[in-house]
Amino acid sequence: MKQPTHTTKRLAGLGVLVSLLALAACGEKQQAATQEAATVEKQAIVWKLAQTWGTGFPIFGDAVINMADMVKEMSDGELEIRIDSANKHKAALGILDMVKAGQYEMGHSASYYWKGKDPNTMFFSTMPFGMIAPEQYAWFYYGGGMELMQQVYDKHGVYSFPGGNTGNQMGGWFRKEINTLDDFDGLKMRVPGFAGEILAKLGVVVTNIAPGELYTALERGTIDALEWVGPSLDLNMGFQKIAPYYYTGWHEPATELQFMVNKEAFDALPAHLQKILTVAMQYAAYDMYARSYHDSAVNWASIEKEYPEVKIRTFSPEIIAAMKQANQELLTESAAADPVFKEILESQVAYMKMARKWTEISDYAYLKDNLE
Repeated sequence: MKQPTHTTKRLAGLGVLVSLLALAACGEKQQAATQEAATVEKQAIVWKLAQTWGTGFPIFGDAVINMADMVKEMSDGELEIRIDSANKHKAALGILDMVKAGQYEMGHSASYYWKGKDPNTMFFSTMPFGMIAPEQYAWFYYGGGMELMQQVYDKHGVYSFPGGNTGNQMGGWFRKEINTLDDFDGLKMRVPGFAGEILAKLGVVVTNIAPGELYTALERGTIDALEWVGPSLDLNMGFQKIAPYYYTGWHEPATELQFMVNKEAFDALPAHLQKILTVAMQYAAYDMYARSYHDSAVNWASIEKEYPEVKIRTFSPEIIAAMKQANQELLTESAAADPVFKEILESQVAYMKMARKWTEISDYAYLKDNLE
């Protein structure tokens, strides 16, 4: 057998080296392709969210931005949520329909805006003379509220989640003082939710107007009064320039906003992204509650100095009594006509009765003994 020459050995060695280099190059290409595919996969899940609020709207809009930022960071870019404000989609009070139809995967609004489509949605924002925010959060997460809310939203093809609380809201801005029930007769007022039903029963001409149109409606005389939120947001809107009488609240003791998610879109997410999204929504909601409380406290502390035209008022005992009576009559009528309404109402009433005893012996007793 002929022995290989030195040249032959060199050629064989070069062949092995070339093969190894080729394999290494293939491995690098395969690794790069895998990394590129992973990047493409992460960037592939891009959702759109429609919100009721305009571009740059404080507190409410900030809660949405916080949620989206957390989702992107916690998912390492695997899920990205792009936000469209009312300035872009032009349907501030059409968020439920757009999410239901799949035009947007998510929405941020307030559940009681949909009372014309489904009266049972009102319960999941707030109810007049109902629970305060800590009580309501406890009801949502530990008292069966989340399950009842989903029972209502199942038929709309949407998952609903708490989306941020304002705490106790003020009773509204009025051009003239409200001294008797007769002052409500024919008064045109923007007020959503079940409070609108109560005031309508007392003679008010009730309407709902998108947030971005409130000041213009008041300025043009389309409405005589409106309720919005409280000092955290109201004073910057300038309502006091036209309607200086600012009444304390009765109708929205724990106004919760709402994240909505299209059911098909949510169910199609991997389990870890569902968890990330759920946690981000819950965190952003409670953070909004803290932010709203802070801004209201700061603005209220300076209201007399910076807004001397504002006249703080409280509705008379006669008016409050009439509101409570109208509220009870309307609740009784609605519960008799709708078993789901009755079920949710009974759940809230029972939970509030239990929780209020603790509120009374804890927060109320402390404040009563320590207010300066």
